[in-house]
Amino acid sequence: MNIIATALLDLVDLIAGSVRSRAFSGGVHPEDCKHYTEHKIIEQCPLPDYVIIPLQQHIGAPSECLVEKGMSVKTGQPLSKSTQFVSVPVHASISGRIAAIEKRPHPGGNQSLSIVIENDGKDEWFDPAPDTPIDTDNIDIDDLKQRIQDAGIAGMGGASFPTHVKLSPPSDKPIDVIILNGVECEPYLTADHRLMLEKTDEILKGLHILMRIVRAKKAIIGIEKNKADAIQLMQKKTKRWKKISVLPLPVKYPQGGEKQLIRAALKRQVPAGGLPMDIGCIVQNVATALAVYEAVAFRKPLIERIVTVTGPGITEPKNFRARIGTPFHHLITASGGYTTSDVKIIHGGPMMGITELSDQVPVIKGTSGILVLDQSVSDLSREQPCISCARCVDVCPMKLMPNRIASFVEHDRIDEAVAYGLSHCIECGSCSYICPAKRHLVHYIKHGKALLVRKRNSS
Repeated sequence: MNIIATALLDLVDLIAGSVRSRAFSGGVHPEDCKHYTEHKIIEQCPLPDYVIIPLQQHIGAPSECLVEKGMSVKTGQPLSKSTQFVSVPVHASISGRIAAIEKRPHPGGNQSLSIVIENDGKDEWFDPAPDTPIDTDNIDIDDLKQRIQDAGIAGMGGASFPTHVKLSPPSDKPIDVIILNGVECEPYLTADHRLMLEKTDEILKGLHILMRIVRAKKAIIGIEKNKADAIQLMQKKTKRWKKISVLPLPVKYPQGGEKQLIRAALKRQVPAGGLPMDIGCIVQNVATALAVYEAVAFRKPLIERIVTVTGPGITEPKNFRARIGTPFHHLITASGGYTTSDVKIIHGGPMMGITELSDQVPVIKGTSGILVLDQSVSDLSREQPCISCARCVDVCPMKLMPNRIASFVEHDRIDEAVAYGLSHCIECGSCSYICPAKRHLVHYIKHGKALLVRKRNSS
């Protein structure tokens, strides 16, 4: 869908009086570029010759390694254990021999202690799943959360926060509603869209489990209007449940951001420095809901996820079901390879994704897409001085002044950047996208956050 078509959709909504009540402030309308893969069914990616499984794939404490080099492991076997509450384990995604336990490049941009497994070609499971699903209604809530933690589930929308922790709010913060995030507002990515079309029933079963755990009275499934087929299917499947509703949302980035989605769906404002549970709600991604159902009903650990491999730099863009730890180059090869030798590889989407130095990094739990851009769309324009147009201020969904924050960071005035809301930036990239001077605003802000952490650690 192009920018003009998207703007026309929102104009129609505005005339109907719905945008004012269902939209957040700010935001932009980048071309969504979802045509590459939105109609491509999910394919099973062939198993790679080896996988690289980082121990740190979640927000929180790293898990503790349980295996040694040279050991044989089976698919689904725990490779680590959680020693702290805000942590989840990792599991073998193939069967084979552990070739190395060493630091390897991580798609997050750093080096991470990782377990390398050589494929033995058998895909022999450590604990085979039952042929029929377990009756989840007979499992008590504590056991449900334990199964979710044991399965290593962390939020699969990108943030990778341990799911069992999110499902354990304090007793003085009751949850009355769960929002299921099917927005997928990042351009190019279609993993969640295809998942909603192909695994609808399983996602809804996972949602019921989530609602039961936190005793939520209702659930809202938020989906952007550029996924009309998913909206229609979800509405059909949920028609018999009064507690679950499907909410079509205006196409505007970053509609899928947690705070923006809550604002659009509930008209509630997450307090500065607070969490959704502070205002009685929890947001979970549709892929996370599916993983929860499989963990509870089949005791299946999180060893695979849906990944969109897309962009003008890919010969045949696809949606894959890929094992965790699969190297990017394996998925790219399975998509026909590169269209040119001069490409830019991004982990995630173009707005919030991280540019990779190599295609040797692995798929992790938070990998929703691999975007490959050719030179025609990846070249950076030369940065110019700020012209004080305030467009970045207009589009900031957090109501910040990105121009001022970036300027303070650029001149090493971190305390003033903090005073202007440095820590509250969600790094959505709307400011950089809209800036006519092509200022690298998000880059400065990320750098400022890193300097702030360094400063606090040294004091």
